[in-house]
Amino acid sequence: MRLPARAAGGPVPEELRDALASCRRALWVVGVFSGGINLLLLAPAIYMLQVYDRVLTSGSLPTLVMLTLVVLLLYLAIGGLEWVRGQILLRNALRLDLELEPRAFDMAFRESLYGAGKTSPGQVVSDLAGLRQWLASGGPVTLLDAPWLPIYLLVLYLLHPLFALAGALAAAILIALAVLNARLTGELGQRANMQSAQSHTALQRNLRNAEVVEALGMRGNLHRQWRERHLNVLATQARGSGRGQALTTLARVFRLSAQSLILGLGAWLVIEQRVTPGVMIAASILLGRALAPVDGLIGGWRQWVDVRERYWRLVSALERMPPRPRRMPLPPPEGRVDAEGVSLAPPGEKRLVLRQASFRIEPGEAVGLVGPSGSGKTSLARALVGVWPTVAGTLRLDGAEIFQRDREELGPHVGYLPQDVELFDGSVSANIARFGDIDPQRVVAAAQLAGVHEALLQLPSGYDTAIGEAGATLPAGLRQRIALARALYGRPQLLVLDEPNSNLDDAGERALIDALRREKQRGATIVIISHRNTILAVVERLMVLKEGALVLDGDKKEVMARLSGPRPGHSAGGSA
Repeated sequence: MRLPARAAGGPVPEELRDALASCRRALWVVGVFSGGINLLLLAPAIYMLQVYDRVLTSGSLPTLVMLTLVVLLLYLAIGGLEWVRGQILLRNALRLDLELEPRAFDMAFRESLYGAGKTSPGQVVSDLAGLRQWLASGGPVTLLDAPWLPIYLLVLYLLHPLFALAGALAAAILIALAVLNARLTGELGQRANMQSAQSHTALQRNLRNAEVVEALGMRGNLHRQWRERHLNVLATQARGSGRGQALTTLARVFRLSAQSLILGLGAWLVIEQRVTPGVMIAASILLGRALAPVDGLIGGWRQWVDVRERYWRLVSALERMPPRPRRMPLPPPEGRVDAEGVSLAPPGEKRLVLRQASFRIEPGEAVGLVGPSGSGKTSLARALVGVWPTVAGTLRLDGAEIFQRDREELGPHVGYLPQDVELFDGSVSANIARFGDIDPQRVVAAAQLAGVHEALLQLPSGYDTAIGEAGATLPAGLRQRIALARALYGRPQLLVLDEPNSNLDDAGERALIDALRREKQRGATIVIISHRNTILAVVERLMVLKEGALVLDGDKKEVMARLSGPRPGHSAGGSA
């Protein structure tokens, strides 16, 4: 499949080129079928020519019946070829989607993690769906039919040179209208698509905070802000659509006029006895067939522009986010963490939130990470589980760079409870099992360890209860304990818990402390971020962050003594 070259140049990513290679081969087959269809579409003109010039003059009914049967068979052949052509395009559209879908899914997640909100994370999946839909709906057919215009003009020339001249003139005018349509609407269409995507992204951000918006009476203010974006989209679309509709209407009127004018030309030639009435009718039919691809190009130009944009956005995403390299499997980690001069920054930003931190956490050690709000604790937690890469320095788990380890391999050995608890649409058991194969014994064991087993049994369907989107119908404390069970599922060797008791009552907090003590006795490495000192009873070591720097690191009692001393500003509170 060939698409316009990019202005910036550069090769198409190999994986996309390979996926399109099979489509390109299929398009050759589709082109052959299109050629057969276009040849057979000469049948209506030939039929009319024979009826007017042979049947009507001879009055032969058997000839009429025979011609009619033949043309009906040809129509059936056209229908069969069009069905096969459509099936080829559909199958190749599905193949393209299946080949690129894993990469698109991966890129959507990476865009959400590291895109810093510059583009919608789901855009790449949407672009792939747009390409698939264009192929499946027969988008390339119009392009494949266009080269047959000269052949139809040649047939018109054989009927009479004036017919070919009139057809060429009509085609040239329609092509000029198509080019004008592209120039007048192309830039506006691109701008409208970009503005629409930005408006949709802004709306989604607002909807994610609907509870706060409603409680604080912010809906009107946010609506006015979003409406301004939306009105810009409407204005741009109106300008582009207005121009496009005007040119499309002009092209349609001209095409109808051309059809009538060539019929008038044919009538004049019949009067002058230069052609027969059958030739006149056949020429009118052939002109309509010759101009159909051009008319289709004009009508489908907006779709073509949209597909081209989607294609190059997909190319850009594939270049920006190359495939994750395959890495050699490593033994299960023991839980030793080594940090040497680690600096961190939010994805897409240069501002450092952690600077030159160095420390070592031994297997089986429990460490409390404390400090004022904004000191970099949550950022370090994200780096410890491999979500954020380091800007400088190295962060290793059992000697291997954490961020460079295979996530599918490392994930089962890591338990992570983020500050903002996120559950997924599905059953409670599926959430605890991390949407892998559900092992009932391991699910129940994790829930019991998190102290949430009894509470889950009280749900309408127990562990099979569907929690809905993000678990919004569940109490915050129950959501947090389910997320804790998910973190503990499979008894991972590295546990990183960010404010694990923020939504827990006293009973829930006691269950959490008991669970962490059992995990510590088992030999798991535990890192806890909390502003409530009760949970820190589990740890024997404290690391204190302030303004992005590791300012204290040592035995819990010694660090607590220094924090409670005369030097202010080192309170063990907040989160980053």
